[in-house]
Amino acid sequence: MADHGLDGSQPVDLTKHPSGIVPTLQNIVSTVNLDCKLDLKTIALQARNAEYNPKRFAAVIMRIREPKNNSINICIRENGLHGCKERTTVEACGSKVCQDHSKLDFPAKFKDFRIQNIVGSCDVKFPIRLEGLAYAHGAFSSYEPELFPGLIYRMKQPKIVLLIFVSGKIVITGAKVRDETYTAFENIYPVLTEFRKIQQ
Repeated sequence: MADHGLDGSQPVDLTKHPSGIVPTLQNIVSTVNLDCKLDLKTIALQARNAEYNPKRFAAVIMRIREPKNNSINICIRENGLHGCKERTTVEACGSKVCQDHSKLDFPAKFKDFRIQNIVGSCDVKFPIRLEGLAYAHGAFSSYEPELFPGLIYRMKQPKIVLLIFVSGKIVITGAKVRDETYTAFENIYPVLTEFRKIQQ
C-alpha cells in the first residue's frame, strides 16, 4: 500500500516504511583497489580538476564532473570515492578514475570495489526530548550537549550510528547497504515517538 510522505511529495510504500518517512541518502563512501602504484604528485600535476597539498591532507583530491563526485587518491594502491548518492554512480566514477589514471600511464584496474559507509538523513517533524531518551536508553546512547548538540545512538542490529537532534532531524551513518539505513530508522522511530516533546 502506498501513501504520501509527510511532506506530501512522493508516495511511500507503507509495507517497507511503516513510519511513512523514507530517509534520504546523502553520501556513499567507497573504496576501489587500482592494483598499481600511484605517484600522487604526477597525478596532481597532470590530471584535470586535481589538487594536492600533502601538508594539509596526504591525498590527491580529484573533482569529477560527470557523474558528479569527488575521488580521493589516498594511498599507494587504493582510491576512495565519496559524494555520490547512488551505487551505480559510485561504480561509474570508479571506472572513470581508472580510465583517467590509465591515460596518465598508471596501469589502473577496477578491483575489490567496496561500499564503506552510507549516510542518510530525515526529519520526523517533531521535537525530541533527548535527555529522557539518553536516560532510558543509556546502554546505546551518549548525550553531552556541551560538546555536541545531538544524541549519539549506537544501534546493535543493524550496526548503525544515529545522530538524533532535538529538532527531530536524524542522521543515519554506518550502513553498507541502503536497506540497513531504512531498517535502522524504522527500528528507532517508535522510540522517538515515545520521547516526543509536547509543545505548549
